[in-house]
Amino acid sequence: MSPALEGRSALSHLGVIRAQGEDAARFLHNQLTQDFMLLPPDRARLAALCTPKGRMLASFVGIAQSPGDILLVTARDLLAPTLKRLSMFVLRSKVKLVDATADFSLQGLAGDAARRALNGSPEPWSKRVAGAAQMVALYPADDCPRALWVAAAGESLPEAAELPLDAWLWGEVRSGVATVTAPVVEAFVPQMLNYESVGGVNFKKGCYPGQEVVARSQFRGTLKRRAYRVHGEAPMAAGQEVFHESDPEQPCGLVAQAAAAPGGGWDAIVSMQVSAAGGGRLTRGAADGPGLELLPLPYELLADV
Repeated sequence: MSPALEGRSALSHLGVIRAQGEDAARFLHNQLTQDFMLLPPDRARLAALCTPKGRMLASFVGIAQSPGDILLVTARDLLAPTLKRLSMFVLRSKVKLVDATADFSLQGLAGDAARRALNGSPEPWSKRVAGAAQMVALYPADDCPRALWVAAAGESLPEAAELPLDAWLWGEVRSGVATVTAPVVEAFVPQMLNYESVGGVNFKKGCYPGQEVVARSQFRGTLKRRAYRVHGEAPMAAGQEVFHESDPEQPCGLVAQAAAAPGGGWDAIVSMQVSAAGGGRLTRGAADGPGLELLPLPYELLADV
């Protein structure tokens, strides 16, 4: 485990949409890529909101406080437009959607702090409740356990050393699970970020916006892009293009998320053509841009769902 990933970090880059009402679970079930109708009390959901063409508008960690009270933790820079879009489809559903960011404290726990909060290292998206707090197990950063801690604003924080946000964001990249942010809105269908392999898509649930495109990409073998981890010495940022030496004129991919690495250089999650991951020089920004090293994924891709 990297010594850079240990402690507690205030997640100021995230916000909370709250769905309350007797139709809350059904409404989210019909709008997002995951099943919220059968959400067990000891689980959370990774999910996405898509356009009718299957392109991701936002991603969430969904946490049910009760069947009629569900929190969607999402990128703060997308919260307002996401809330507006979801609200368009409420119609006669008995659900109220609000920006509840100010009502909750969001903390990221890494290393021993995460183990203590989770009472071990359970599988990703499992949930534990302790007092007024809810803890969700996230995908680890390499071998470092991580957790999302959520409680009402003002609640006592878990005891842990302060972890800088930059270090937490690096751990997010190392986990291989990207959060959709403003620079990459509508850039990917969920499988382009490997969401079907990390618990972000349910192919057995009913329809939601973009469902036909997402299902067709999975079952007809039309998906030609996947998410990969890369390392480079030059700074990287979400939305930057990636090139492969086989075609210097056209980008082969896009940076989905990036962070400075404690040991130097930058790590990133890049969604790119599967063919480009087979070998050859990768660069950022242009064919003659800074080089990128392809790293192994920290989880297995699902071959069949």
